[in-house]
Amino acid sequence: MKCIILAGGFGTRLFPLTLNKAKALLDYKDKPLLTHLVENIPQELEILVSINLRFEDDFREWQQSIDRQVKLLLEEANHNKQKRGAVSALNTWIKREGITEDLLVIAGDNYFGFDLSHFIDSYDGKNTLAAIYDVGDFDKASHFGVVYLNTHKIDKIMEKPAITDSSLVATACYLIPPRVFIYINQYCSEHKRDNLGNLIAYLVTIDQVEAYVFKGRWFDIGTELKGSINKRS
Repeated sequence: MKCIILAGGFGTRLFPLTLNKAKALLDYKDKPLLTHLVENIPQELEILVSINLRFEDDFREWQQSIDRQVKLLLEEANHNKQKRGAVSALNTWIKREGITEDLLVIAGDNYFGFDLSHFIDSYDGKNTLAAIYDVGDFDKASHFGVVYLNTHKIDKIMEKPAITDSSLVATACYLIPPRVFIYINQYCSEHKRDNLGNLIAYLVTIDQVEAYVFKGRWFDIGTELKGSINKRS
């Protein structure tokens, strides 16, 4: 098993905070969010981090600051218009790195309070496993990809529905078996290249995706920081 962290975005909705700093390198509890992610990944997993050209120097400085070996994968993008999209980046690195193992995929702008080792232990080795969070409120859930379950299987995902009767939402943490890589390539061939949540919603329609419902702290840094800024305004 390998892990790939997707941190090649430009965080445009967080400008000006991300004009000169990558979103994944913004601080949370006195250290970069990306460091929190790496510290939660089991030691036996090789870690690959997809980054962009604009913040390459910052990521290489970060790489030297942590007590863990990580491999940086450089996307040739200096600004958002050159960005291929998160799913396209994932598909590209699966091919270029010759990945044939189970793949833990995490968005670099998310914080997860649960133990990733337990998440991995819940994986059946056959079907995609998605980390699902209960926000505890239908209105809050409507701002995310809302998940509907059939026991432990994801029945459907609705992106930001106006009305929902589920408080479960999809987060950007998945375990993907290699047999599913062909579906990711197929998804990209249809010119759908961004948003990991939309990829999982697509997989649900053609394959079985299992749910790992967790408790504890979870947020994406964009939503968290925007909420903090709005409270201070």
